Amino acid sequence: MDVKQYLTEWSECYRKDFVENIMPFWMKNGLDRKHGGVYTCLDRDGTLMDTTKSVWFQGRFGFIAAYAYNNIEQNPEWLAASKSCIDFIEAHCFDTDGHMFFEVMEDGTPLRKRRYVFSEGFAAIAMSEYSIASGDKTYAQKALDLFNRIMYMLNTPGFLAPKYLDTMKSQGHSITMILVNTAARIRAAIDDPVLTEQIDRSIKALRENFMHPEFKALLEMVGPNGEFIDNINGRLINPGHCIETAWFILEEAKYRNWDKDLVEMATTILDWSWDWGWDEQYGGIINFRDCKGFPQQDYSQDMKFWWPQCETIIAALYAYQATGDEKYLEMHKKISDWTYAHFPDKEYPEWYGYLHRDGTVAQPAKGNIFKGPFHIPRMMIRCHTLCKEILGQ
Repeated sequence: MDVKQYLTEWSECYRKDFVENIMPFWMKNGLDRKHGGVYTCLDRDGTLMDTTKSVWFQGRFGFIAAYAYNNIEQNPEWLAASKSCIDFIEAHCFDTDGHMFFEVMEDGTPLRKRRYVFSEGFAAIAMSEYSIASGDKTYAQKALDLFNRIMYMLNTPGFLAPKYLDTMKSQGHSITMILVNTAARIRAAIDDPVLTEQIDRSIKALRENFMHPEFKALLEMVGPNGEFIDNINGRLINPGHCIETAWFILEEAKYRNWDKDLVEMATTILDWSWDWGWDEQYGGIINFRDCKGFPQQDYSQDMKFWWPQCETIIAALYAYQATGDEKYLEMHKKISDWTYAHFPDKEYPEWYGYLHRDGTVAQPAKGNIFKGPFHIPRMMIRCHTLCKEILGQ
């Protein structure tokens, strides 16, 4: 492989695809120029199907638009879009108890709350990235304040309803891993000891509790001290989620001058998760596996969703940057070739989100409450910059 040519071509592809395809689709069809914020329930051609707004995506697109401004080009329309999402969040998305909503109507009227704090996490990274883009440090402080609020909610018994009753005490991978990235993104705008302290706690928990060498797997749910829970939920492996965790840890390793222990931990998770996730028959990263080989109960267990492919593309490039091992470039090529052959819509902009196991389209909509302008554009921005960094080394 001609590494220089390979990375140059991909770097240009990511940027072009983002600037000419993904971002225009959402700016034209998703941005709500009347009420502020962004719609995500868009059909294949961009037609609005539902005006319900995902609060997750107000923060997610607020982040992406500012992230693009900081890393692709200083487009004032992108900066304004980020501010629109943040303004909508601040005006409409917080309940009186400080906990954010999960869904609201187009004008911000509340529809639903959930027990999670992911809405808060995405809002915080939007504020921190907007602070970097705009130079307005007040948003960095807002992001830090919101992070401290997240930690208060997580650590205050009874504030958030538990997923299970006390008959089965457990801890989840999702919140553990997302706090690594949330804290790191805020730290880029405002450095505070609580951020790195939480990253350290999360990484320690991932290493000691969620990594199970006996299965060569990072599990989604374990006991309070990492105990293996031998039921369907306790045996669950979500390969895409684990691979996302791997590149979060690699990013932190890079921040710490390529800390060797973190690189080894992250690449171990990536290697394990690739082995569980890569579909040797059809290609692509499969949704769910059982660490003992039993059938998974989730209806979408053998489907190919958009976001695990995106996370794998990022992780493979990060692992190559960290190690120089060309097996990760081969991994990048396999997942990229399969992803770009199946997910981009050849007739309309943006990508499909949901494929059957064999790569055929399950449903053609470009967005809903859970799919919108986040994983795909984040992959393109992050990988464009990673390719440039590797080429410059």
